Amino acid sequence: MTNSVKALVFGASGYIGTNLTPRLLEAGWQVRAAARHRAVLAARGWQAAELVAADALQPDSLQPALRDIDIAFYLVHSMAAGRNFAELDIEAARNFAKAAAEAGVGRIVYLGGLSPDKPTSRHLKSRAETGDVLRQGPVPVTEIRAGLIVGPGSAAYEIIRDLVNYLPVMVTPRWVQSRSSPIALENLLDYLIGIAHLPEAAGKTYDAGGPEVLTYEQLMRQYGELTEHDFRVLKFPARTPRLSSYWLKLVTAVPTSIARALIDGLAHDVIPNDEEIRKLVPLDLKDFKQSVNAALDAEQSNTVSAHWAEGSIVCRNFHPEYAYYAKRAGGEVRTQASANALWRQVTAFGGDEGYYYAESLWFLRRLINWFAGGPSFSRKRRHPTDVRVGDVIDAWRVIAAEPDRRLTLLMEMRGPGSGVLEFVIRDRNDQRTLNVTAYWHPAGPAGLIYWYALLPVHAFLFRGLSAAIARRAEKYDESVTKVAPES
Repeated sequence: MTNSVKALVFGASGYIGTNLTPRLLEAGWQVRAAARHRAVLAARGWQAAELVAADALQPDSLQPALRDIDIAFYLVHSMAAGRNFAELDIEAARNFAKAAAEAGVGRIVYLGGLSPDKPTSRHLKSRAETGDVLRQGPVPVTEIRAGLIVGPGSAAYEIIRDLVNYLPVMVTPRWVQSRSSPIALENLLDYLIGIAHLPEAAGKTYDAGGPEVLTYEQLMRQYGELTEHDFRVLKFPARTPRLSSYWLKLVTAVPTSIARALIDGLAHDVIPNDEEIRKLVPLDLKDFKQSVNAALDAEQSNTVSAHWAEGSIVCRNFHPEYAYYAKRAGGEVRTQASANALWRQVTAFGGDEGYYYAESLWFLRRLINWFAGGPSFSRKRRHPTDVRVGDVIDAWRVIAAEPDRRLTLLMEMRGPGSGVLEFVIRDRNDQRTLNVTAYWHPAGPAGLIYWYALLPVHAFLFRGLSAAIARRAEKYDESVTKVAPES
């Protein structure tokens, strides 16, 4: 049956979409994956999926994505957009419901959030309102409401493990006594896929959870036991999720806007009534400890579905306790230079030609690393310009190289976290763009302080570096053009 059903995963670059898309492909579904930026999806390596760019806030982009679709998985939210995320969510859902009806979509499957009867959290209200808006259209909607999802990259899960990994003593407000029913990522994906084509599920809403109801304090303690972290709690009587959301910026690398929205919802018990979905889609549900072990195993085996510079254990230098989410800074430049000329400059970076821009800053960082016992000054390149995976460039190691497209370097300098430097070349009409991006996976508060302290330097450095590479590449192209007629 799945071979004849065409599914749209709308929001395929997000956490659930990134994991749902390969599961659908493995199950034999025809899959079209949609996100705002097609290039992000192309980096996932889903050879069997059709990839499209679409944005629910741009209605004209929706029809190509929804054409000939039987089941549309609606997985987008706007929490990362800041304070007006709720208004954006409503507008996006209204546009999508209208476009789905015009395209003749058979069903929308929406992943919402568990919510108490009278939520005060804007995040929980927004998830419920989004489902209501989708149901206002004529296309039947099946909604699954889930709470805390346990899996690598789940924002709520990453907050829990950052707290446990790096706060040996936590002054806990009353919200840590709020109860939830955490569900394993694997089980949630099974529910989404299993419920999607059942006729009796059309127009219905289902709660989904795991087999246990636990307080957040119990979740943190159990995670600490599994990972051998001594997690201690000092009780604080006030129920202050809003206050907690402010200092999270110094503890977790989860984007602040997302962390704040999630924490604001912790004033309530959120317990599912999941009897109905268990009958329709019988599963062997994992408890919290089993879910955590599955998440840790997925990371260690490097099978996490994500933009790999973001969540891969390789880019965290095989330290699972380093933050999954990366802080980032970078520079972008548009240029008339050819991709080949840009690649020649990128691959010579850090060699005989130096670092192209702000050489004194690069030298100072290398010197600090050398004094700390790092590999700066002690390693030589295999070749002045040619690169391949495994090569060293001073205190960096090549972990990905796609000629004329992408070079990714893992930082092997000493520091409170793990860093990646990535050069990406893209064609854009008759121009090229060069992106130079630094990713930083902090090791707790020390890593976050290190990042914020250097952020102004990074912003200056990488903007200048991308422009310097482009100038060199343009000069190279000019020199080749001048020589060509004579030869």
